[in-house]
Amino acid sequence: MTAWRKEFILSDGESFPGKTYADMLLRPVFDEQREYLFDAMFEVHAAHTKMLAEQKILSQVEAEKILGAVRKVEQMDRNALTYSADYEDLFFLVESKIGELIGDELAGKMHIAKSRNDMGEAMYRIVLRQYLEETIENAENLAKAILAQAEEHVDTVMPAHTHTQPAQPTTFGHYLVAIYDNISRDIERLRVARRTVNRSPMGAAAITTTGFPISRERMVELLGFDGLIENSYDAIATGDYLIEAAQSLISLMTNMGRWIQEFLRMASKEVGLLRVSDAYVQISSIMPQKRNPVSMEHSRALASSAASEGLAVIHMIHNTPYGDINDTEDDLQPHLYQGFEKANRVLRLMTAVVLTFEFDKALACQQARENMITITELADVLARDYGVSFRRAHHKASVIAREAGKLGKELYEIPLQTINGWLGDVALKEEDWNAIIDPVAFVKRRKITGGPNPDIVRDMITRRKN
Repeated sequence: MTAWRKEFILSDGESFPGKTYADMLLRPVFDEQREYLFDAMFEVHAAHTKMLAEQKILSQVEAEKILGAVRKVEQMDRNALTYSADYEDLFFLVESKIGELIGDELAGKMHIAKSRNDMGEAMYRIVLRQYLEETIENAENLAKAILAQAEEHVDTVMPAHTHTQPAQPTTFGHYLVAIYDNISRDIERLRVARRTVNRSPMGAAAITTTGFPISRERMVELLGFDGLIENSYDAIATGDYLIEAAQSLISLMTNMGRWIQEFLRMASKEVGLLRVSDAYVQISSIMPQKRNPVSMEHSRALASSAASEGLAVIHMIHNTPYGDINDTEDDLQPHLYQGFEKANRVLRLMTAVVLTFEFDKALACQQARENMITITELADVLARDYGVSFRRAHHKASVIAREAGKLGKELYEIPLQTINGWLGDVALKEEDWNAIIDPVAFVKRRKITGGPNPDIVRDMITRRKN
């Protein structure tokens, strides 16, 4: 044995836990348990003790003593609890603190028919449902802010883009309702995830339940779960509630990142449509003319980071055994918690930005007149009002676009006489041409269900508000 190896073994120790194991794993896990699981742990201890008393497994006197000690330890300054090699984790340290008050034998009785397995799963679910509830609330507030802005901009004509290019006129209100609907679906995904999460594993014990006459159904009531995970193996082994929560997080943050990027484009000086409130921009340290929309930049970055935390969860569960396994427990859980914490920062920040930004209606309307984006209406008018087959009408519209492009002119800059010359065998009326080149008229004609016509959009907003 080399001298270096001997020296390492001597300094690290030969009994569990080795110094490296304690420093690299047990201490960080303890700190994370204390930060995230402390309250949930005492909630489970109290509920289980009450149930044991109701089932006559503990006497009422025993239960009251245990509950009193649980309450006292719960009121301790959690930051005063620090990792010690004497206790493997927070679970055992808390039990020892309770034992100091009522004796180790009575303290041990609160674990009758309870394992760290079912208790751990219950704690994870309690904490995760709180994060989901907070995220749902913040997402709903953001959705309301978006809908409020949409209501103010049902008549605000602007260019819609496809493939990042100006495509057709729409309205900012129409665009914002689309974003609202996207968020609404993500909110529903969060709600579904919460329903999956909010089910009780308690009573599964290690994995096969117990010989004690406990009531698993009573634990559902005491811990505020919506129902029971009936099969005890499923209660301990499953990771699908983690996957579903992670997927809802990934979807919300990925979808938000896309339209935040769009907002950043609109807020650029070159586009100039969206003005972020002074409260949420920073001035350059060396270029005083700049208004940097850093609130949205940070939101975009945090959204990506939150989505990455969700992906980490899925990757950590992938190809793990179907049973009690560390991969889904102490090392994984903080990824979810931190992912939802970042998501809630994004949601609250973007709610503030959306509620307070301004949109340049006049500039948006002017941009909707440019790049010949009303040319689709020319093909429609020729097919609908002049008896031209749609394929030939589309070809004629492309000829107009090509010829106008050669001249470097917008459609509204070209005289009708020139247009009719390019059309050849069709002569447009003045009023028809004026409507074709008008983005407002373009939008008003799109009054099919879900279209950008202001009345249609108002109706969509009214129904969503209700």
